[in-house]
Amino acid sequence: MRNYFFIIGFLWSSFILAQEYTIKGVVKEKQSKEALEAATVYAESVKDSTLISYTISEKDGSFELDLVSSLDRVNLFISYAGYGTTKKLLALKKTPLDLGEVLMEQQMEELEGVSVVAERRPITIKKDTLEYNADSFKARPDANVEELLKKLPGVEVDSDGKIMVNGRQVDKILVDGREFFGSDPKIATKNLPKEIVDKIQFTTTKTETEEFTGKESDSENKTLNITIKKGKNRGYFGRLAAGYGTDDKYQLNGMVNLFQEAERVSIIGGANNVNNTGFSMDGIYDMYGGPMNRVSVGGGSGITNSGNIGTNYSNRFKDKTNVRANYMYSGSSTFNESKTSRENILPDRYYFTESLSKSDSDADTHNADARFAFELDSTLRITMAPRFNITENIAANTSAQKSSDEDGNLINESATENVSENDRKSFNNNINIIKRLDRKGGYVSMGFNNANNINNGLMKLNTFRELYGDNPSQEEVRQLTTRSNRSDGYGINVNYRKPIVEKLFLDTKYNYNSNVQKNKIIVNDYDEITEEYTQFNEELSSDFIFKNIRQHASVGVNYAGKKLSVGIDGNWQNTQMSNDDKLQDVQFDKEFNNFFFSGRFRYQLENNKQVHLNYRSNVRVPNVNQLQPIENRINPTNIRVGNPDLNATVSHNLSMYYNNYDWKKKMGISVNSNLRLANDKIARITITDENLVRTTTYTNLDGDYSIGLGGSFNKQVKKDSVYEIKFNLNLNASYNNNVNFSNGIEFTSKTFNLTPRIGFNYNYKELIDVAPNYALTYSNASYTLENRDKVRFARHSAGVRTTTFWPKNVIWGNDISYSYNGNVSDDFDKSSVFWNMSIGMRVLKDKGLVKLFAYDLLDQNINTSRTAFGDVIQDNQSTVLKQYFLLSFSYKLDQFGGKRSKSGRRNYN
Repeated sequence: MRNYFFIIGFLWSSFILAQEYTIKGVVKEKQSKEALEAATVYAESVKDSTLISYTISEKDGSFELDLVSSLDRVNLFISYAGYGTTKKLLALKKTPLDLGEVLMEQQMEELEGVSVVAERRPITIKKDTLEYNADSFKARPDANVEELLKKLPGVEVDSDGKIMVNGRQVDKILVDGREFFGSDPKIATKNLPKEIVDKIQFTTTKTETEEFTGKESDSENKTLNITIKKGKNRGYFGRLAAGYGTDDKYQLNGMVNLFQEAERVSIIGGANNVNNTGFSMDGIYDMYGGPMNRVSVGGGSGITNSGNIGTNYSNRFKDKTNVRANYMYSGSSTFNESKTSRENILPDRYYFTESLSKSDSDADTHNADARFAFELDSTLRITMAPRFNITENIAANTSAQKSSDEDGNLINESATENVSENDRKSFNNNINIIKRLDRKGGYVSMGFNNANNINNGLMKLNTFRELYGDNPSQEEVRQLTTRSNRSDGYGINVNYRKPIVEKLFLDTKYNYNSNVQKNKIIVNDYDEITEEYTQFNEELSSDFIFKNIRQHASVGVNYAGKKLSVGIDGNWQNTQMSNDDKLQDVQFDKEFNNFFFSGRFRYQLENNKQVHLNYRSNVRVPNVNQLQPIENRINPTNIRVGNPDLNATVSHNLSMYYNNYDWKKKMGISVNSNLRLANDKIARITITDENLVRTTTYTNLDGDYSIGLGGSFNKQVKKDSVYEIKFNLNLNASYNNNVNFSNGIEFTSKTFNLTPRIGFNYNYKELIDVAPNYALTYSNASYTLENRDKVRFARHSAGVRTTTFWPKNVIWGNDISYSYNGNVSDDFDKSSVFWNMSIGMRVLKDKGLVKLFAYDLLDQNINTSRTAFGDVIQDNQSTVLKQYFLLSFSYKLDQFGGKRSKSGRRNYN
C-alpha cells in the first residue's frame, strides 16, 4: 500500500511543480520578409534533449508555443524545410516570452546570436504528408511501433490495432515505401521495434497510377509509411516465444527479419490452441510483455487449434526494379456449439424456433502472392501482381430444431447431419503499364487483369423432419451432392489524363470485364436397396453457364490546386448477362444500361484544417441466383427461386468530412456525415406456409435511405518527460429507413442509433500506463408491422487497461472490461466482467521475458448476442474460450549494422 501512496505522491508533485509558459514569435524568410507557414517550433530540455513541447506557425508566420515545465532553461528550435534550423537558449523567467521576428536563411550559415544545428524537428507538415520524428517522442526502450503511434498527437490506436489519424482510418502500412509482410498491417506495427524507426509518415492513400504520376488521390483513407534509420537497415531482429498452461493450452510463435539495405527477408510461424487463427502477431506480442491485447467480450465463437508458417522477400534493385513475394501456409481445426432462439413475426401470427447445433471443421490454406515493378525510365513503369490460393476444407455439422406457435404448440421438429468437403483454387493477376506524357500531369495507363477460380466439393446430407397438427407427416432425406464450379474473368482498363490549362485536367476512363461461370450441381438420392447414392434427382440438379460482360466508361473534368480541388465525372455502365441451364432447360438474357454522376470538392483551409464533400453513385446488378427462375430445393424448408425481371440497384452516396488539428493546443476535432439513398433495392419476398416452409424470391423496391453523423475530439497534455495525458471522445449517430417484406406484405423499419465513446490514457515516466474507457450504444427501432413492437435498449461497455514497468524488470498488465447488453432476452446472460492479467520479468540482459498470463481471470467470458432484422428477433449463444493460465518464455534477437567494439557495443558509422 505504501508503494501506491508513493506513486500518488509523485503524480501530485508533478502537477504542483510544473509551471505554464508561452513563447511567441513570427517566422519569416530573411531576404523577402515573407511569412513562413508550417514552420516547426519546438523546445527541448538542455540536459538530455527531451522534447517538451512543439507547435506549427500559422499562415502569417506567427506562433505561440505553450509548454508546461519545471525547468529553468530550455533549448528552442525553429525549423523549416529547405532552411537552416535556428536554435536559441531561453531562460524561463517570465511569460509570455516574445522573440519578435525570427528570420530564416536558406544557406546553412551561422546567424548572429543564433546557431545552426542538424534538423530533428518533431513534426513536419508538407503538402499531403504529415511526418513525425520517432526520436522526438519518448517511449520505453523495448517499445514497438504501435506503442510509438499512441504517443503521437492526432493519432489514435484502438484495442484491435486500428489506426486513425485526424479522424481518417489508416488502410495501408508500408516500411520504407514497401509492404512489410503481405497486407496485414499489424505485423509491422506490433513487431518493428521503435529503436530502428526514423520517421512516421502519414499520406493520403494512393493507387499505383496516382503514386507514379503525382495525381491527387481520390481516397479518403491514409497510408502510414515507416522509415528505417540509416545503419539500422543492415542486420536482423526477431522474437521467439513458447508457452504452456492449464487444460493443455499452448502457444508457439516466432518471427525473424533480415535487413540488408534494400533487401529484406522475413520468416514467420506459430502454433496454438487459444484461438489465434491465421497469423496475427497479437498473441506473440502479448507474450513479450507489451500492453494487453484486448479480447472482445462475447466475441470469438468456437475453439480453434491452428498452425502457420510463412516467408516474405522484398528487394529494391539499383535499376529501380522492385520485387516482393509472400508465401503463407495455415492450418486450423475449429469446434463450436451454439444455441439459438428465434422469434419470427408474421403479419397475422408469431412462431418461435429453438435450435442446437455442433460443427467441427478442418482447413488447410496456401497463399502466395508477388509484385514486380519495373521502371524502364523516369516516365514508364510496368507492374505485375500475381496471387495464388489453394484451400482444402472438411466439415461435419449436426443440428436439431423445433418450432412452435405463439401458444406453445409444437409445429415441427427436424434433425440434420451433413459432412462436406471442398477444394478451392484461384489465380489472380494484374498487369499495369503507366506512361507519363509531360510534366504538367498528363499520362496514359493500361491494365489487364484475370481471375480464375475452381471450386469443387461434395456434401452428404441426412435430414429427418416431422410435422404435427391436423395433417402430421414424417420425411427423411438422404442425399449426396457434388458440385463443380469454374469461374474465369478477364478485364482491361485504359485511363487517359490530358492537361487543359494549368491545374485543370480532362480525365477519360474505360473498363471492360468479361466473366464466365460454369456451375454443375448433381444431386443423388440414397437407394435403400443398393445402399448407395445412385438415384439421380433431376429437380435439384443443375448444369448452367452464366456469362457477364460489363463495360464502364467515364469522362470528367478535375481541378487540382494547392488549396482547392474539385471535379465532376459522368459515367455510363452497360452490363449484359446470359444464362443457359442444360438440365432445367431454362435460358434468359438480361441487359442493364445505367448513367450516373460523381463529384468531389476538397478545400485546404489552413494547416491541417480541411473540408471534403463527395458525391458518388454506384450500380449493383443482381447475381445469377437472384435472376435464375429455378426453384432451389436443396433445403426443403427454405426454397429459393430467382426473378429474371430484376433491375439493377443504383445507390447515391453523399459524404462530408471536416478536420482541424490545433498544434498549439495539441487538440483536434473531426466531423463526418453521410447520406445514402438506394433506388431499386433488391429485396427478398418470403412466404411462410402453415408448415413453416419458406419460399423466397426477389423484387425491386424504393424507399431505402440512411443518414449518419459522427465526430471525434482528442486532446494531449504533456509535462516535460514526466507525464503525458491523451483524451479521446467519439460520438456517432445514425438513422436508417429500410423497406422489406414480411410474408409478402411490405413494411418499413426505422432505426436510430447513438454511440458515444470516451477514452483516457495517462502515462507517468514510462513506468505506469492507465487507460480507462467507456462506451454506450442506445438504439430505438420502430416498425409498420401491426404486431411488431418498438424496441428500445442500451448496451454499456467499460474497461480499464493498466501496464506498470515498476519495479525494474517487472511488467504487470491488466485488461478489465465490463459489458452489459440490455437487448438480450432473460434466457441468456446479459452482463459479464472479463479480466486478463499478466506478470512478467525481464531476464538475460532484457532480451528474455518470463511471463505468467491469466485469461478470463474471473471465469465470466460469454458469447451472447441479439440481432433484430426485419421480422426476426434472434438470440444466440455459442462456445467461447474459457479461463486458462499460461506460463511462457520469449527471447529477442537483434543485431544491426557496424562491427562490434571490444566493449561489446556496436558502432553505427
